[in-house]
Amino acid sequence: MQLANHTIIITGASSGIGEAAARLFAEEGANLILGARRQAQLESLAEEIGSNGTSVSILAGDVREESYAKALVDLALEHFGHLNGAFNNAGITGVLGAIPDMQGDMWDQVIATNLTSGFYAAKYQIPAMQSRGGGSLVFTSSFVGHTVGLPGMGAYAAAKAGLIGLTQVLAAEHGADNIRCNALLPGGTRTPMAGDDADFLKSVEELHALKRMAEPAEIAQAALFLLSDRSSFVTGSAMLADGGNSISKS
Repeated sequence: MQLANHTIIITGASSGIGEAAARLFAEEGANLILGARRQAQLESLAEEIGSNGTSVSILAGDVREESYAKALVDLALEHFGHLNGAFNNAGITGVLGAIPDMQGDMWDQVIATNLTSGFYAAKYQIPAMQSRGGGSLVFTSSFVGHTVGLPGMGAYAAAKAGLIGLTQVLAAEHGADNIRCNALLPGGTRTPMAGDDADFLKSVEELHALKRMAEPAEIAQAALFLLSDRSSFVTGSAMLADGGNSISKS
């Protein structure tokens, strides 16, 4: 039970990697605060996990709003008395397109959802963990904008690269507080965000050295490592879990 008695916030928990993380962290003994925009999906997941004995609370909202970041932390403290970590996972790709063709509001939406949300999360999660004597933050970044630039994904790449920079500064600022901060960089993962176009998914598979995409549960395992004591000397990292995407040229 790697997360026994740990209280963990997960955003983007209603589907994909976040949902898989919620199931895995529950198996590992965590108390969970689950956040996402979709209330019904959160309720269904919480009911399922709770039926197996996990203590879980949910709060639907938008990670682009500072008040929501604060409310998730307040909920953790109210229900469980402490916060040990967070998997700040919510994100969007936005509408793909070349920068000259991109509308400013789409740029703003992608940056706000993927990057500014990380600032809001850290702003409230870190003080709660300082009062506890330490903790671990994990931000879902991407190989896009780190090891490769994919056409049409300028806003996404900028936001995800920015998360790595934010992670490094937070790690440097709060290492003495026993707070570890890491970015997790998944490769192509079979989530609703990836869609269901068979030809597209096959082309994505071929980008990886393993010649397949990840299952959400595989990325959740990497997040578990970063949140658990097994990564006790890991901070400020941009940890690739990309199936060899970054090194594959064939």
